[in-house]
Amino acid sequence: MVAGMWIRSTLTYRSSFALTFLSSLGVTFFDFVVILLMFGQVRGRGLGGFSFAEVAFLYGTAGTSFGLADLVMGSLPRMGGRVRDGSFDTFLLRPAPVLAQVAADRFALRRLGRVVQGLIVLVWGLAQLDGVEWSPLKVALVPVMVVSGALIFGALMVLGASVLFWMQDASEVTNSFTYGGNTLLQYPPTIFARDLVRGVVYVVPLAFVNWLPALYVLGRPAPEGVPDAAAFASPLVAAVCCVVAGWAWRVGLRAYRSTGS
Repeated sequence: MVAGMWIRSTLTYRSSFALTFLSSLGVTFFDFVVILLMFGQVRGRGLGGFSFAEVAFLYGTAGTSFGLADLVMGSLPRMGGRVRDGSFDTFLLRPAPVLAQVAADRFALRRLGRVVQGLIVLVWGLAQLDGVEWSPLKVALVPVMVVSGALIFGALMVLGASVLFWMQDASEVTNSFTYGGNTLLQYPPTIFARDLVRGVVYVVPLAFVNWLPALYVLGRPAPEGVPDAAAFASPLVAAVCCVVAGWAWRVGLRAYRSTGS
């Protein structure tokens, strides 16, 4: 209901929405332009052994997953200010789930531009892939990867919002795992240090957003020390992340104390 109100408000000024949507689409597209410029310097060698189409595939899956999570949960970092000034209390008075209210607060339809841009690159990358032996399992794994990745990013956003109950100014720290994670996953794992790859597999499970399932789709081996079966674990990891995020949110909500003003 709250999100619908903001959507109707946004669409009241259609020209303004069109401009902000195109601006969002254009700004996010410059991220891909950076990768394009990189390949202009490594022509023939690829980036970490990955071709331009393969990197576009990684970029598209990560960008689409993050875009979906950001569209739904992108308002959560604003919660720190509401906790600080006490306006968070208004969410507690309404007969609706608090998390849903916070996520829908000032719902920005312009974020749809990030989703569209990621999908465009993903479809283009899939069309340009050569040498991939497609099977029904690989075809099914692509949408599963995108949806599971969106859930993982969304869970990380909820975890970050839960921290804001105690540390109201920590939104930039939590954004480093979401926005920063999206940027990390746009590049092949082979260009990063082995310890970093292990960290996003076993500590913050960002590798399950696209790296591990994408390596299986592309016919490439999993990182050293990671079992091949991990390529199919994204839905399970997403479910675990959502459970942990839900628990953290409930703990933070119970610990919340109003400003008293």
